[in-house]
Amino acid sequence: MAKLYFYYSAMNAGKTTTLLQSAYNYRERGMRTLILTPQLDDRYGKGVVASRIGLRADGHVFGREDDLQAIVGEDIAARGALHCVLVDEAQFLTRAQVWQLGEVVDALRVPVLCYGLRTDFRGELFEGSQYLLAWADELTEIKTICQSGAKATMVVRVDAEGRAVTDGPQVQIGGNERYVSVSRAEFKKIVAGEARIQPAAPA
Repeated sequence: MAKLYFYYSAMNAGKTTTLLQSAYNYRERGMRTLILTPQLDDRYGKGVVASRIGLRADGHVFGREDDLQAIVGEDIAARGALHCVLVDEAQFLTRAQVWQLGEVVDALRVPVLCYGLRTDFRGELFEGSQYLLAWADELTEIKTICQSGAKATMVVRVDAEGRAVTDGPQVQIGGNERYVSVSRAEFKKIVAGEARIQPAAPA
């Protein structure tokens, strides 16, 4: 039976790597997939889904106003049976789009695997993550580690000196040079100005 899955984590836990591996596994078995990627994340080029370890694949770009159920339906009409939809950076989905993905599962009977962050640099839920947590059939945390050795559950946005950036737009695309995954305890210290954390150099 088709289900809506949400795989969530802090940054650098391997979400995109896991997505690309899942897509490969389907294709290896002769099954067709559709990868959806948000328009605002063009770090690797328009429509390119890429992991830090070098895996990449082409995805279908969508904007905030797009109807994802319609996109999937059109893909099936044009190319035939679809066995899985995979969504990268799923935190950027809108409430309506999460509902549409639920319809892909319930009406079209196609499994949907979503991969994304749970919270932003302020510790607040992203819109897409909020509704995936509420409506997904299955929730799975992909774990990663804080510099302290504890499990990293949060993301802090930092400046070049490793100080927390606590205001600004929720969405500001960036990688290791701007965001660091930390435990809740470290997040509190860094946001309070009691500690710094050095971001990685841009790749």
